[in-house]
Amino acid sequence: MKVVFMGTPEFAAICLDRIIESEHQVVGVVTVPDKPAGRGQKLTQSAVAKLAIEKNIPLLQPEKLRNPEFIENLKKLDADAFVVVAFRMLPKDVWQIPEKGTFNLHASLLPQYRGAAPINWAIINGETETGVTTFLIDEKIDTGNILLKETTPITDEDNVGTLHDRLAEIGKELIIKTLDGLEKNELTPQPQENPSELKSAYKIFKEDCQIDWNESLIQIHNKIRGLSPYPAAWTFIQKDEEIKSMKIFKGHFKYAATSESEWNKIEFIQNQIRITLKEGYYFLDELQPEGKKRMSSKDFINGLQDKTGWKIPLST
Repeated sequence: MKVVFMGTPEFAAICLDRIIESEHQVVGVVTVPDKPAGRGQKLTQSAVAKLAIEKNIPLLQPEKLRNPEFIENLKKLDADAFVVVAFRMLPKDVWQIPEKGTFNLHASLLPQYRGAAPINWAIINGETETGVTTFLIDEKIDTGNILLKETTPITDEDNVGTLHDRLAEIGKELIIKTLDGLEKNELTPQPQENPSELKSAYKIFKEDCQIDWNESLIQIHNKIRGLSPYPAAWTFIQKDEEIKSMKIFKGHFKYAATSESEWNKIEFIQNQIRITLKEGYYFLDELQPEGKKRMSSKDFINGLQDKTGWKIPLST
């Protein structure tokens, strides 16, 4: 089939590359306009734009998706199906164009974790399984009729980076299965279920990333995993009267009986950073102090002149 692909980040680019390699023909790519980034505010292309240019595929970068000229250009591509991965909400004038429909690949097992950050929230909430879903786009966000699903376990070692990469690999193959099924009229779209508990995957902001050290050890650990490597969990740390922020990328914990007088105290023991909490100890393995680069706990400790008087501030 002739396909128009719509997407932005690396996850989407991995999927686009797989469609290009398949028997289906990518006749056009839609992504966000180039944006200024970095200190020099140099115009930067999305991962999808870079791949489209590399593969000589017609590229559309509309500011507004309702622009009549953009919609007319889409129609001229005469695609059988539109494929959407990590893009913007489409107006009806766009998603109703192709004969075989417009479908989205979402990185969760819908209807659970609708929204912008499904991979993060699945780990933060301690899920042991997730997956990818293809579904037909409708007027709302992530609510359309389901075409296909594929599941994968979430292991104790997973963080957002590892799960992202695995879901991208699973997802790109599910897109091909979905395109094949639509081409042969073998798929029957199924309405999404209405579970009693619906978990959201809303966009994550900086305040969502701050660690609450009053939570359980497993909740703290899952939050760190669920935000690593991006956007990264963070905390304030205090040395005597000075308070600074620190990002935490990796850690581990140990249940133990602790004294309340020791809670929130930071100690440096045999190249390990240990925080004493109500349920036991949390150890910081990889971190990034304010204004410095990412480093191991050992490197952080080696750079310290004074290892006393460190703690998690209670009032911040």
